[in-house]
Amino acid sequence: MERKEAQHHIDGVFVLLLFSVFAVCILLVLLTGARSYRALTARDSASFDKRTCVQYVAAKVRHADCADGVFVGSFDGTVGESGDTLFLRDGDGYETRIYWYDGAVRELYAAQGESFSPEDGDEVLSAQSLSFSLHEGLLTVAAVDDAGTETTVSLALRSGSREAAE
Repeated sequence: MERKEAQHHIDGVFVLLLFSVFAVCILLVLLTGARSYRALTARDSASFDKRTCVQYVAAKVRHADCADGVFVGSFDGTVGESGDTLFLRDGDGYETRIYWYDGAVRELYAAQGESFSPEDGDEVLSAQSLSFSLHEGLLTVAAVDDAGTETTVSLALRSGSREAAE
């Protein structure tokens, strides 16, 4: 009878040990998966932050790409081949200015020729810098995100552009 009882205890200990090994394996798999998920999420977030600024500008340019509607210059409206402000004219007497000021990419939608200061624009997203160049219908946008990563995109304007000789 004692032998039967001892066998019963050994069976119980074996089942408990097997269950414990199984539980530890499940926890290790979960921890590894959580670590991998965290790394993928961080990578995707950094990639999103890196591309957001130039993709935002590209979408705005594609929307406003009409005859003589896209040009580059300084915030005061001086046209140049490169500059810190992108002008997008809509043909109805209004323009959108996209520029960098005080740590953020800003957008200002107003009547053409009106005088505004850079702080009047709406803050779109934070960045370290933003610059534009336009040469022979090719617009190049260079942005540096908050992490210090520079991203550029070049867009061929369908409608042509206003050049610096204007």
